[in-house]
Amino acid sequence: MIKRLAGCIRQYKKQTILTPLCMVGEVSLECVLPLVMANLINALQNGCSMPQVLRYGAVLVVMAVGSLCFGVLSGRLCATASAGFACNLRHDLFEKVQSFSFSNIDRFSTSSLVTRLTTDVTNVQTAFMMLIRVAVRSPLMLLFSILMAIQVGGRLTWVFVVIVPILALGLVLIIRRAMPLFKAVFRKYDNLNNSVQENVKGMRVVKSFVREDYEKQKFGAAADDVCSDFTHAEKILAFNHPLMMFCVYACMLLISFFAAKIIVSTGGVAMDVGNLSSMITYSMQILMALMFVSMIFVQITMATESAQRIAEVLGTESDLKNPPQPVMTVADGSIDFDNVSFKYNPKAEKCALSGVDLHIKSGQTVGILGGTGSSKSTLIQLICRLYDVTEGAVRVGGVDVRRYDMDALRQQVAVVLQKNVLFSGTIKENLRWGDPDASDEELERVCRLAQADEFIQQFPDKYDTYLEQGGANVSGGQKQRLCIARALLKKPKVLILDDSTSAVDTRTDALIRAALRREIPGTTKLIIAQRVASVQDADLIVVMDNGRIAACGDHDTLLKTCQIYAEVYSSQTKGGGNDEAHA
Repeated sequence: MIKRLAGCIRQYKKQTILTPLCMVGEVSLECVLPLVMANLINALQNGCSMPQVLRYGAVLVVMAVGSLCFGVLSGRLCATASAGFACNLRHDLFEKVQSFSFSNIDRFSTSSLVTRLTTDVTNVQTAFMMLIRVAVRSPLMLLFSILMAIQVGGRLTWVFVVIVPILALGLVLIIRRAMPLFKAVFRKYDNLNNSVQENVKGMRVVKSFVREDYEKQKFGAAADDVCSDFTHAEKILAFNHPLMMFCVYACMLLISFFAAKIIVSTGGVAMDVGNLSSMITYSMQILMALMFVSMIFVQITMATESAQRIAEVLGTESDLKNPPQPVMTVADGSIDFDNVSFKYNPKAEKCALSGVDLHIKSGQTVGILGGTGSSKSTLIQLICRLYDVTEGAVRVGGVDVRRYDMDALRQQVAVVLQKNVLFSGTIKENLRWGDPDASDEELERVCRLAQADEFIQQFPDKYDTYLEQGGANVSGGQKQRLCIARALLKKPKVLILDDSTSAVDTRTDALIRAALRREIPGTTKLIIAQRVASVQDADLIVVMDNGRIAACGDHDTLLKTCQIYAEVYSSQTKGGGNDEAHA
């Protein structure tokens, strides 16, 4: 885990190394300062001259300025290194997520990935900052102060031998109690983010069903759960400060008492006032260093769980990989399913698809019909290799899809998914996802094919109209037509429309299908639909039922031979028309 995360330091290695080196300089000067001050106090007691005082003063000023410079420099270097490390970490995480297959994303969940990219990275960044600065400063301060205290105080160092273990034991007990709580709380952040994500994404549904109170209660429960664990952990950590103060004041009292006793009993021979002053300063430095060490442990405890969650993502390899020598060219749009079976989870008892044999010629228009849950969408996701088959093989252009370079394959297989997604930006920017170099004329041409140009021209800014996130400021039908136009810009050999005209009227649906037949006759077109009218003029209609192909044929053949198709057709045509049936 440490090795994987350390790889994100990269170009910030210099700042990461220089930060602790600067801390060594700062701590060294801070630890020598009390000794010089003690010598000054002793010199004053012995009646030194003003030039001697000035020399001591000059040395103290130089050392203080030097310590300040080292501290400022280490702070700047640490800020650069930690912020850069976090930037690289987010970049690597996001890049890794982009390489994931659908099954990888299903395993982690969207809300969990968001938490890892935000909260977990922030925790690791804070821990990294403390590790290269505070975690260097505190142990060094502890070590140097103890050594200097032994040199100055001699027999009085037994006070530290008694007090420090008491403090250390208390800190260990506090950390051991707090650690499990911090580990649990980050897992609960996923539930909190999931509640927010679902609510914002489904805001229209929430409001239409007047479920605001329910959503508030659900979010409140998740937030209270996180708050409860954090409160419990913070209550435990609250003992840290009073324990620390008790040990600090106990040290000061014991040192003051026994040092005063030694000074009085020996007439200042065994110890003088300057040494007493420096011993008190060193005791403060030792105990404050221990307190900072405890803070480091707490932060590392919080960050360790976050780091493991991040490393889990970085260490996950995509289920889908390019072969050693991938095929880079898709010959044509022919598609073959050879005895294909598929499970979303290898441990699942039932296959989502079973024994699928289907052969589609290049340029054909194929309709896929079936009830909800019949695995229509699952079937087409295997074509562009969003998932890999469990058994059998899927071939595009005569080549098993697992032998293709995935980018080359997906560039030739355009999919308009059931859930249409548009991104914040102008209409032009969204359309150019299909082809970044497309001219304005090409944009207008594909939009005319998708029956989108008419409504775009009615916008004040036309193709420069800004779309909100998810295309919230356009209707469902408009969103679908823009997504179809975007897919057409790819000039694919295979075009898959996954129920992507469900939000448009039957007339517009027919116009889109006619335009596709006329303008891209060489492209294989797969149309998944609930309406028979959307597929009845297809060259081949595939009827899916419970993950299997129930029947194949053209419209007239299926009316005679397939009971499922005949019943659907009858219910839609006799039940009030296609629009009613679709509704």
